[in-house]
This record gives sequence, structure tokens and C-alpha cells, in this order.
Amino acid sequence: MRNRLSQKVFISFLIVLCNFFSAQLASASQSPRWTEKAANDWYAKQPWLVGSNYIPATAINELEMWQADSFNPQRIDLELGWAESLGLNTMRVFLHDLPWQQDAEGFRKRIDTFLQIAAKHHIKPLFVLFDSCWDANPQLGKQRDPRPGVHNSGWVQSPGTKALQDQAEYPRLERYVKGVLELSQRTIGSLAGTCGMSPTIRTVVVMGT
Repeated sequence: MRNRLSQKVFISFLIVLCNFFSAQLASASQSPRWTEKAANDWYAKQPWLVGSNYIPATAINELEMWQADSFNPQRIDLELGWAESLGLNTMRVFLHDLPWQQDAEGFRKRIDTFLQIAAKHHIKPLFVLFDSCWDANPQLGKQRDPRPGVHNSGWVQSPGTKALQDQAEYPRLERYVKGVLELSQRTIGSLAGTCGMSPTIRTVVVMGT
């Protein structure tokens, strides 16, 4: 019961945060809000989006994808090249709050590297900031080995249960969300961002083109 209440509190916090900060970014840009016609005209010019979830074959989860010692741009370049050859033009890519907590500037640089590789292959990613699926106790460092025959045997949640239940952690998570949104606003290549993925929430924030 306590965990469900904490989840509801966090979800409410996340919705308010994403909506509030998106409005701040729009205001800071001093661009007028698009009319419905302008939005539809923009959408009509977009290609038909074809993509998938993406994580490199060398990573068991989003931590192994993004941590400095296991981030593998050469492998990402190879695999997004394959995706491009199949006609894919978007990918849903999961981030994680812990690498941001450990080294925000380093994580920014790795996200930027990923966006440059994706742009090279004409792929616009949709970033997922939080995910409530699978292991509720994520930890930095070396990740577990895969368990053969077990679906998503090494996937981890973001944030984990401890952070979800501790409202003192929310300012840290707020800084993470703001940092990713700011990066995506000034970096060409991202299509949109999903604040959370779970059975109870999916708030989408358009980041840029």
C-alpha cells in the first residue's frame, strides 16, 4: 500500500514537472504557441515514423548502455546503420537517472554523441526518462550477466524503489529531467521524450526536430 501511494505521489510530481518545465522552455524561446493548423502542417511534412525500441547488443540494460566504461559508440554506429538500411527513421531509447547523478556532464556528452550518430543515419530518437519495469533496485557499476531464456533478465527501473519512496530524492530527479530537456532543446536530432513508461503513466514532451 505504501509503495502504491509513493508511486502515485511520484507520478503526480512527474506530470507537474514535465508540463511546467515544458512551458518554461517554450516561454524562454519566446516563440508563439503554434496554432492547430501550424501543428498539423508540421506533422504533414514529417515522414511516416518507422522504428523500434533500441539498446545495443553489448548492453543488458540502460545503465550498461550509458555508463562511461561501457558506452559503445562504435557498436551504436554499426547497429543504427543497419536500422537505416532497413528504412527505420526513429528509435525509442531509454535513459536512466543514475548516470546523471554520478556524472551529469559526462552523461550529457554521451547523449550528444548518440544524437550525432543517430543524425548521421537519419534517425530521430524518442528518449524515455523513467521506466517502472523489472528490477526495482538499479545499481551503478558492472551489470549482471544475462540469464538465458529469461526475458529482460537484466533490465532495471528508473528510478528504483528507494528513490520512488523517498520524496527527498525528487529534487535530484527534477534536475535530471530538466537537464535532459534542456539538452534536447538545443541539440538537433531528438524527436520527442517520454517522461515515464509504466502501466500507469506515459507523458510525452516534444523536444525538437
